[in-house]
Amino acid sequence: MKTRKLGNSQLEVSAIGLGCMGLSHGYGPAMDRPAAIALIRAAVDRGVTFFDTAEVYGPWLNEEVVGEALAPTRDKVVIATKFGFTFGDDNRQQILNSRPDHIRWAVEGSLKRLRTDVIDLLYQHRVDPEVPIEDVAGTVRDLIAEGKVKHFGLSEAGAQTICRAHAVQPVTAVQSEYSLWWREPETEILPTLEELGIGFVPFSPLGKGFLTGAIKEGTTFGSDDFRSIVPRFSQEALQANQTLVDLLGQIAMDKGVTSAQIALAWLLAQKPWIVPIPGTTKLHRLEENLGAASVELSGDDLRTITRALEQVEVQGDRYPAALQARVGR
Repeated sequence: MKTRKLGNSQLEVSAIGLGCMGLSHGYGPAMDRPAAIALIRAAVDRGVTFFDTAEVYGPWLNEEVVGEALAPTRDKVVIATKFGFTFGDDNRQQILNSRPDHIRWAVEGSLKRLRTDVIDLLYQHRVDPEVPIEDVAGTVRDLIAEGKVKHFGLSEAGAQTICRAHAVQPVTAVQSEYSLWWREPETEILPTLEELGIGFVPFSPLGKGFLTGAIKEGTTFGSDDFRSIVPRFSQEALQANQTLVDLLGQIAMDKGVTSAQIALAWLLAQKPWIVPIPGTTKLHRLEENLGAASVELSGDDLRTITRALEQVEVQGDRYPAALQARVGR
């Protein structure tokens, strides 16, 4: 597995990481714990060194699974986790909370669940408008000085917030959605990161499964699957957006690879400091995703993809309104 450095930092990780959320949160019932642990360890065996989790996934369950799975190889991997929420009485309601005392409380919990003495990369999961980002960055700076955290990251933050945070504590990585069907980061975020020397970690690089071609008009999602409330996965949007998948499939066929591999290789080709973190619950999909690191896209290939994208206007918002209000702050 090839490796990459996140921005100007010395944090070196596998060119493709593993987003672990879906093992226990967001896309239906949680995987059987032994099976989830086995999948994570299979990723390690195949060269993955970058694993992404968060306290909110479950909540807490995903960190426990990741911690148990990676305990035997802890010194060989990079674990990223996130703080930023308190939870309602049913542990379902997610309430923004990035107060300094809560950050410290969250980090202590994550350290225990992850079975580690230090968190390699600690993200603020969502910007809390009630807490100045300087206070958040200052708290993480102190945790770094105390040896409990190595690197600071932000998730779904706006360009101005990134700059303000970076002035207090250098930001190693920003995580946001980015893929062939969500290219908004190209407008402000990627130029900001390039200027500041910050790495970029795209989540949902396969469009929450859509870009693989496995989801089509008529596909339905259970009430415990996040996609059931996402406008982009309405039947009307699925039908309208099928054109993109068809074009991607043709390009993949011409290259002798899969649509997922083209989607991931395209991301890797955008900048050398971009590290996507596709998630999966299936070993054959894991192997398929990791194979994208070996797919070379020529200048002609990239121009073909660009022309294909110009033919498609993606339909549907990526978040329902309430969640959309929490991103880009």
